[in-house]
Amino acid sequence: MGKMGDQLKMVNEARKIAKELKNEIIEVEAGDGALVLQVSGEMKVIKVEVDPEKIDLNDPAELERWIQNAVNDGFAKAQEIATEKMKPMMGQLGGLGL
Repeated sequence: MGKMGDQLKMVNEARKIAKELKNEIIEVEAGDGALVLQVSGEMKVIKVEVDPEKIDLNDPAELERWIQNAVNDGFAKAQEIATEKMKPMMGQLGGLGL
C-alpha cells in the first residue's frame, strides 16, 4: 500500500491532532484581570469575562485595547500549541514527496 497507506495514516493523525486542539483551552488575562479570555486550540474564542469593577466606563478605548491584546495573545498561544503538535507530522511530509 506504500504511499497511500502513509497518506491515510497522516490523515488520521491530522484528525487526531484537530480533535486535541479543539479540546485545548488557553486562558489569557488583560488589564490585571479586568478581562479574561478563553481561546480553543482551534483559535476560536470560547469565553470572555469582564470584571465591571475593574473597568473605567469613561475610557472605552482601554477596554478595546485589552480585548485586542487578549485575543492576539490567545491566538498566538493557540498557534504555538498547534505548531508543536504538528511538528512530528511535518517530518513525515518529506517522505511523501510533498
